[in-house]
Amino acid sequence: MIEGILVEGLLYAIMVLGVFITFRILDFPDLTVDGSFPLGAAIFASMVTAGADPWLAVSVALLGGVLAGLCTAAIHTYLKVPNLLAGILTMTMLWSINIRVMGNRPNLQLIRQSTILRNLVDVLGGGVGQEWVLLGFFVVLVLVIKILLDIFFHTDLGLTLGALGNNPQMVISSGVNPANLKFIGVGLSNGLVALSGAFSAQFLGFADVNLGQGIIIAGLASVMIGEFLLRSNRIFFLTLRVILGSILFRGIMYLGRYYGYYVGLTPNDLKLITGLLIIVSLIITQTKKAPGPRKKSGGPANA
Repeated sequence: MIEGILVEGLLYAIMVLGVFITFRILDFPDLTVDGSFPLGAAIFASMVTAGADPWLAVSVALLGGVLAGLCTAAIHTYLKVPNLLAGILTMTMLWSINIRVMGNRPNLQLIRQSTILRNLVDVLGGGVGQEWVLLGFFVVLVLVIKILLDIFFHTDLGLTLGALGNNPQMVISSGVNPANLKFIGVGLSNGLVALSGAFSAQFLGFADVNLGQGIIIAGLASVMIGEFLLRSNRIFFLTLRVILGSILFRGIMYLGRYYGYYVGLTPNDLKLITGLLIIVSLIITQTKKAPGPRKKSGGPANA
């Protein structure tokens, strides 16, 4: 059970890292995620079923997500469309594109196909078990992605990208075009989301056009849960708490699926649980940010 939660948490942590970049670093509410996640799955599944190398398929899936993010950034930047609406437009168009990518089919099965995860299990799974092989693989993969992101956000470009969400005017006054930074940030974010979608298709054994439905909500919930675990402004801890938040969120969903019947919950209530988690997180955040009682000069604070 524990290893299953960890595998799911790490698998979706790649997606949550992408959501973190747009929502927390760029302050760019991007709903493209609901379309770029199944896009990565669709590209991977269509290429593998056509006989392509699984690693090549994963790379193309990542590139497809980057292009989806660039499309959103272009709509927002060049057409002056609000970022939220730009993401909705791209997400809507991606639904049709994803079906096209899968050969005008709503889903593709990967049960008998050669995938990265299946190959690893076939080679290493005999001695330690399937879930432990997958856990080891995703630990390494997520750590590599985290380290690369940490290094990137310590570069001049990464620091400028981080400053864009906090103080856009300072970035403009320094002579940097904020539009270029949005292209980089939104493209990188959706590339990670599509990469997560590609591995999700392998983990589930299929790609489906509705695979990303509500995935942005799960990503936001994971980001917010992680913010309660660690308090720091250092990028090392920011990315670490995103990963921990994803694992904890999947653990909560597991408890909701398997033990919720004690309080009358069913799998149909999982989206309700996710929404309530975000609402509770927002309430706690606002409570912590609320100013404390003011002190009178020379006297104790008001009760």
